[in-house]
Amino acid sequence: MTDSEGRGGSRITRLTGPDGEPRAGATGRESSHPLGGDSLAELKVVGIGGGGSNAVDRMIEEHVQGVDFIAVNTDAQALVRSSAPTRIRVGDKATRGLGSGGQPSLGQKAAEESMDEIREAVEGADMVFIAAGMGGGTGTGGAPVVADIARESGALTVGVVTRPFDFEGSTRARYAEEGIRSLQERVDTLVMIPNQQLLAVADPKMSVTEAFALADDVLRQGIQGVSDLITQPGLINLDFNDVRAVMTESGTALMAIGEAQGEDRATEAIQQALNSPLLNVSVDGARGVLLNFTGGPDMTLHEVNEAADIVSKAAEPNANIIFGTVIDEAMEGRLQVTVIATGFQTGAAEARPTRRRTSRVSSSPVVRELDFSSRSRESSEVEIPAFLRRRSEGH
Repeated sequence: MTDSEGRGGSRITRLTGPDGEPRAGATGRESSHPLGGDSLAELKVVGIGGGGSNAVDRMIEEHVQGVDFIAVNTDAQALVRSSAPTRIRVGDKATRGLGSGGQPSLGQKAAEESMDEIREAVEGADMVFIAAGMGGGTGTGGAPVVADIARESGALTVGVVTRPFDFEGSTRARYAEEGIRSLQERVDTLVMIPNQQLLAVADPKMSVTEAFALADDVLRQGIQGVSDLITQPGLINLDFNDVRAVMTESGTALMAIGEAQGEDRATEAIQQALNSPLLNVSVDGARGVLLNFTGGPDMTLHEVNEAADIVSKAAEPNANIIFGTVIDEAMEGRLQVTVIATGFQTGAAEARPTRRRTSRVSSSPVVRELDFSSRSRESSEVEIPAFLRRRSEGH
């Protein structure tokens, strides 16, 4: 492990091996890209604040490949616990390593104090993901600063953030909305995940700790759903320019995940995603849709194409829809789809009502008014996504 003192007093920590090189497995760059070696595009994930840093740790735990991980925080103790290979303690003068006290203004000041160190960390990236939980101090105030630096470096910049749970209070909700507005002006695409909607499909007995862990994991899924398309091999491989075409200057985006198994797993997974509480508007309001199908070696091109066709029929005729696949040996017999819908008009992702459309593979609407009650496949409704069930059951 090496430490270097930044010009503003910030400390940059990098995990290294005995030879001084990055420690094996630390960067996530050991990609199984079809061309071998690293992905042709350089992707970096910056987790800022507690929620963002937790999402980075979740990605490292899940062995997400082909990206570099950076944790940024004002809290020195939290950084010590972080698994990120590059850890930047920001705002030593402003906070003395004690955190931002939940004040976004202090989080912003801390990030501005350490801009040189952040700039050094994101240098050379083609794409920068900024992960943060909105409503706190460091993530809310610092994420826009990181976004400015990433955009100035020429990187495609994507924010992936969570809105706070209702139980976190009105002050945190107000800070979150202010932070989201500020960040939205500075990124190409902002993927927003409403934490409160997660509770609609989670076990009512879920503890507060489990609820936050679930939110961290969905944050991780949003980033991995995009990065895997670029870095991992599959039946259909996308490159960086494919993703950039959908996400450059695309404004607000929403994300949803579906998972299923069995004969009609692809269409069932896409139906789950399109009806997810996380995707709280119809995809027909999106100018771009990015689809990631992740399955085992038994995944077929036919079933993927059939599921993608459902989205094509639900979306606007001129929407730019791209999809790719990722092969994961552990997904044998199962298929997971991540839907990221981009380019909503201002306010559309907040209050736009869903519109009913029919599907050629189901008598039920593909996108319909949301009912957050638990559902079962026997009643021809959409069941709780498997990845959410496993988390809420403690598996």
